[in-house]
Amino acid sequence: MDFNNQIHGAINIFGLQFLITDTIVSTWIIGGVLVVFALIVRIKSRKFTEVPKGFQNVVEMLVEAFENYLHTTAGGKLMFLGNWFFTLFVFILLANISGMFGLRPPTADWSMTVALAIVTFLLIQIIGLKFRGGAYLADMIKPYYLSWLFLPINLIGEIARPISLSFRLFGNILAGTVMMTLIYSLMPWFFQIGFPAFMHGYFDLFAGVLQTYIFVTLSLSFIKGAAALDESPTG
Repeated sequence: MDFNNQIHGAINIFGLQFLITDTIVSTWIIGGVLVVFALIVRIKSRKFTEVPKGFQNVVEMLVEAFENYLHTTAGGKLMFLGNWFFTLFVFILLANISGMFGLRPPTADWSMTVALAIVTFLLIQIIGLKFRGGAYLADMIKPYYLSWLFLPINLIGEIARPISLSFRLFGNILAGTVMMTLIYSLMPWFFQIGFPAFMHGYFDLFAGVLQTYIFVTLSLSFIKGAAALDESPTG
């Protein structure tokens, strides 16, 4: 296991060179797993019955659990974002725990986490304008008589959101990757029989699930705040 982002080759597209790194390879593998799983669900969904059982029961349980989480966190008016955030949740979760399967976690690369955070930043602006229109932009310069002072501060605050989101996820996952690399590199062979499995459980599984939950929950909270939705969880 190595925390360095190794380069395995390059692809030239229209004169631009794109490096194939460990992050890219891991992302392709995770994307392939998600596509295969989606196809399996799609094929099996044709045989779903009114009384769920087996695989259908698992799928419906996962979907219902996420819908309840989304409704509690963001409110009923933002349920249309469920498809994106469910995909985001599953992708980040698999990326975070991929170190358990010998891959370099894509989320241990800041270019990946900042790209995901930028999408959240764009959704914040779009949803804010969708629900509040000009009033959302007007909040940037309130109070108006001090707009020259508060506009730069508010803009910095908006830009800080995706940066903080990306660094929180990136920092925690990279730290876990570094720790596991050190464990495999520095510990004697007889400690590598069972001890690394326990540490994977903490640095990859526990931290991976926790950081996935934090990233998605903060993203939804920021979006809800931009839309100024004051719904109760049951509203």
